Amino acid sequence: MHNITNRIVTLCTRHPLVVYALILTLTLLAGIQIPKIQIDTDPENMLDSGHPARVFHNQTKNAFSMYDAIVVGAVNEQTPDGIYTPASLAKLHQLTDAILNIDGVVDADVMSLSTVDNLTQAGPGTLRFEWMMATPPESPEQAREVRQHVERLPLLFDTLVSQDSQAAAIYVPILDKNESYRIAEEIRAQISLFSGEEHWYITGLPVAEDQFGYEMFVQMGISAPLAGLAIFVLLWVFFRSFALIMAPMMVAMSTVIVTMGLLIGSGFTVHIMSSMIAIFLMPIAVVDSVHILSEFSDRYKPGENAKEVIKEVVGHLFTPMLFTSITSSVGFFSLMLTPIPPVQVFGGFVGFGILFAFVVTIVLIPAYLSRLSDSSLDKLQASLHHHDSHNGLLARGVRAIGHLATHYRGSIVITSAVVMAVSVWGIMQIQINDNPVRWFKPSHEIRVADKVLNEHFAGTYDAYLVLSDTRELLSVGQLLPSQSLPESLVEWRSASSDYVLEQPAEERLQALAVALEDKLFDDLNQAESSYLETALRNTEDALSTSKAFLSPGNLAYIEALQIDLQQSGLVGKSNSLADVVKLVNRELKSGQHEDYQLPASAQGVAQALLQYQSSHRPGDLWHMVTPDYRQSLIWLQLKEGDNQDMTAVVDRVQNYVSSHPLPGGMELNWAGKAYLNLVWQDNMVAGMLNSLVSAFVIVFIMMMLLFRSLVFGLLAMLPLTLTISAIYGLIGLIGKDYDMPIAVLSSLTLGLSVDFAIHFLERARASWRESGSIEQTFRELFAEPATAISRNALVIALGFTPLLFAPLVPYITVGVFLASIMIISALVTLVVLPAVMWLTRRWAFTS
Repeated sequence: MHNITNRIVTLCTRHPLVVYALILTLTLLAGIQIPKIQIDTDPENMLDSGHPARVFHNQTKNAFSMYDAIVVGAVNEQTPDGIYTPASLAKLHQLTDAILNIDGVVDADVMSLSTVDNLTQAGPGTLRFEWMMATPPESPEQAREVRQHVERLPLLFDTLVSQDSQAAAIYVPILDKNESYRIAEEIRAQISLFSGEEHWYITGLPVAEDQFGYEMFVQMGISAPLAGLAIFVLLWVFFRSFALIMAPMMVAMSTVIVTMGLLIGSGFTVHIMSSMIAIFLMPIAVVDSVHILSEFSDRYKPGENAKEVIKEVVGHLFTPMLFTSITSSVGFFSLMLTPIPPVQVFGGFVGFGILFAFVVTIVLIPAYLSRLSDSSLDKLQASLHHHDSHNGLLARGVRAIGHLATHYRGSIVITSAVVMAVSVWGIMQIQINDNPVRWFKPSHEIRVADKVLNEHFAGTYDAYLVLSDTRELLSVGQLLPSQSLPESLVEWRSASSDYVLEQPAEERLQALAVALEDKLFDDLNQAESSYLETALRNTEDALSTSKAFLSPGNLAYIEALQIDLQQSGLVGKSNSLADVVKLVNRELKSGQHEDYQLPASAQGVAQALLQYQSSHRPGDLWHMVTPDYRQSLIWLQLKEGDNQDMTAVVDRVQNYVSSHPLPGGMELNWAGKAYLNLVWQDNMVAGMLNSLVSAFVIVFIMMMLLFRSLVFGLLAMLPLTLTISAIYGLIGLIGKDYDMPIAVLSSLTLGLSVDFAIHFLERARASWRESGSIEQTFRELFAEPATAISRNALVIALGFTPLLFAPLVPYITVGVFLASIMIISALVTLVVLPAVMWLTRRWAFTS
């Protein structure tokens, strides 16, 4: 290995311009791919396209003709009548008209006071459908009439207008959720023309996700350069030489550009996770450079052959840098074991970037240093002035830490054990939770809108509980049996069977019934008539039985489930086919509350739904039930979109179904964005745990191979174990939700904590072999090696500080916790690891 390293360094120092040209060419080739970037913030893509939950969700959207929707809210808290004033309703009407003309809006399904029907009784057994607000009311009395109509319609009350009458909503379904930011901006432009007492808000998961994508793109362009600037300034503070620190900055820039260019050029979209790749790699890429520069500046003396010093330094550091790069990349490559595609992409490309940075460091830093003139190197030494480098603030602080670590060993170990125990308890308190709306700061307009509208309405988060009839339908062959078939009908049976089987599955029984009715008008004999009449009767019975959600019993089950969910307090409101039937039934009878109930027969249900389809919006029925009446859903409105809230609802439904079994042949499934978020969170947690355990085992094996010692292998894992435990214990103790950014931090902790330990232990072993003295070994450890580790920890920690000023919570979370990880892992390496090494010296330092 040493000979190979010498050859590489010699080649690079002899042909530095070739090294520059190769790296520049590679960087430019990758850089031209970056303009092809495509942003993706759809949480659905956290699940594989073939995941059962995602497949069912999309099938449900298709079956019930549903679209993702933006929620626009108007709040008037200034007048006694709230939103029911002529001025407020006129603006609502005007805005709705504008929304209907926006490209990409499903205008037929827009829900607003001006686009829905008022359903009333025209007379006994007849209904009247009129637009709720065809024109804006001109007087307070007319506005109050609108209020009276809305409050009589349970389907609209607390959905379109809040119970306190202070807020009204417009639900804006859109064809493509990736267009939600544009559509929301057009709506905001229209709202900006209004003045008055109303406050307007826009929310909903589609617009939150798409707006996050827009702001994420902006943040990428700000945070990465700021991180580079912070690292540049810190390196200058350490080395006081612009000429020297340009080398690691070149390594960092090349690494980021090549990695992002490769990702984008390979056709991957930039998700919330992969958007952080540049921020992760910028500080990580300079770690090896800092080690080389620290040792080079410490060893080089004026008049010496710089190339020989470089060769000596790189040869000394090559093995620990190689292993630290491999272990760091393993931590990220382990994320590819998770079932979350964006996390897999993130882990794979960060892992690649770390290895690429190592290669660039090994070839570029020697080439760069070899190109420095003697005068530049002399200036470097003058600026570094060795006396200060050994007695500066950082060096004195490191020696103070060394004194603490070697003189208070017992106290440190006991304290570490206590911290470990508390951390384990804290880990047990961790709550798994996420919500795309909470990716914004509390002051962000999306968060504000979410808070305000959910305070007024039943909820702006949607989940769908889908009930399906799984019973097999009778086949054409069963309904037209060949056993009693008259010979004269054989040809007709064959042709009719072919025609019926060409129809969609849900229409075959109806098609067969029509074919039988048509044939019965022919001139038939007694045998033919008897056969066909029996077949028609059986077909009509099968057709009636197949329409499961015309059954009052099945609708009663849905109604009871809705009541249980409402009583639980977990659901703001629910709407279902049962609510439609009860409303129409009330108006068909007395119009009074006592008739707000389900009809007693399937014929009564069918009559109610037939009447409902006479409205201006007949398609609304198919949002509640499929045309074959074999699937129906309950639309749940939730005030909170957190996974914990969705979990509580799912558990409540499971408990209800356990004590109240589903009707025979029925199956229950979930759909909706709130539920999908819950599914990918569960998958992520399980996947992250598996990847962490796998990576931990692999790194442990690598440590034993590197040091050829079980004891040193265990010592190398100590900083990693304590750091991960402390960080995640702290997360549990402070009540921070375990979300997507938090989950992936373990991979960085694993790699970089071992990085520090490898360098520390490798230098400890080398020093002990030279001196044979434990005391001398520790004195040398807390000179240049510990200073280099401290520099690296500070470079990485401060490299993430620009994220603290981001408007997006995931970026802030990453910045805070990565800085914490670096500081904690460095302290554990410099304090706890030496204390344990001293106590285990009989086993660790053997001949």
